[in-house]
Amino acid sequence: MADKPIRTLVVDDSVFMRTMLKTALSRSTNIEVIGSAQNGAEGLEKIKSLKPDVVTLDIEMPGMTGLEVLERAMKDCPLPIVMVSTKTQAGAKMTFEALDLGAVDYVAKPLAEKGSSLQGFQEKVVQAVKAAFGANRARIGSKDRTKILAPRKAVIRTDDIIVAIGISAGGPATLHQMIPSIPKEFPPIVLTQHMPADFTGPFAERLNAASKITVVEATDGMRIKPGHLYLAPGNRHLSIEKRIGVPTTRVQDGPKVSGFRPSVDVLFESVAKTCGADAIGLVMTGMGCDGAAGIKILKGAGATTLSQDQESCVVYGMPKAAAGTGCVDHVVSLAQIPDTLVKILAKRATATSPA
Repeated sequence: MADKPIRTLVVDDSVFMRTMLKTALSRSTNIEVIGSAQNGAEGLEKIKSLKPDVVTLDIEMPGMTGLEVLERAMKDCPLPIVMVSTKTQAGAKMTFEALDLGAVDYVAKPLAEKGSSLQGFQEKVVQAVKAAFGANRARIGSKDRTKILAPRKAVIRTDDIIVAIGISAGGPATLHQMIPSIPKEFPPIVLTQHMPADFTGPFAERLNAASKITVVEATDGMRIKPGHLYLAPGNRHLSIEKRIGVPTTRVQDGPKVSGFRPSVDVLFESVAKTCGADAIGLVMTGMGCDGAAGIKILKGAGATTLSQDQESCVVYGMPKAAAGTGCVDHVVSLAQIPDTLVKILAKRATATSPA
């Protein structure tokens, strides 16, 4: 028997947006739009009465806002919710608040309601609903989803290694748990998070404010330093290369790789080429297989490789694909990732210390 369709509820105060979302979702053979709501109060009632598998929820609505609906839904009947937000600074801020409250994913509305931007938005909504449906239900509404992790203290070397991380759906909230636990004395981190161009700057600022290390949105030509995290800017690939012998960021346009720009595979391949065995690669929560090809290249170059385990992932797609290559050294829970990284670095420091 064929799989049952994903029963989806659309909540948005715009008639145009409701119609467009319903049309886009209904085109997918495995998604069924079971209803819609034009405001927050109606949306909350339909969540309770229709019991959908997934909800798309507008953030900015008159009366009861999407954030209020989300917070109440997470308390009363936790379920996968995809936020639909505006591509503005305010929209980014509210989106990150929604992810902290338990939303699984988000899609940014196109600035123009026509052309290729609208088509791309529709495709992203369908992908987000499918990813949300496959999300780890134990993580949705969990009281531990915002708990900051704490690594074991150790003496580590920070000047001869780079940590590369790839992450997607479920990433913002996951990173807000993990990165603040990273000690200030830590090797440089280069990170690709699938995120719209208008969101990566505010996200880097938000993560930086909560962290001991310095978090910045990468620009081309930045010298990579310990105690810093360099976040790939939205819609541009981040890679690293040596300029005058110094590891340096390279930010550029180019075609999508593994379905994404920025691409984890692009980042990992550059780290493997530049650092070889002096690298650690980590694939975390996300839908799809971006990072799997890159993890193979990293492993072939002698790097240490990790992936997040299924139980702690919001969406176990990218880590599953990476682990499936047979090139992952450690499969680790989110709670143990900072500690594991510190142990790997401490072991390395001991092995390379003079007798």
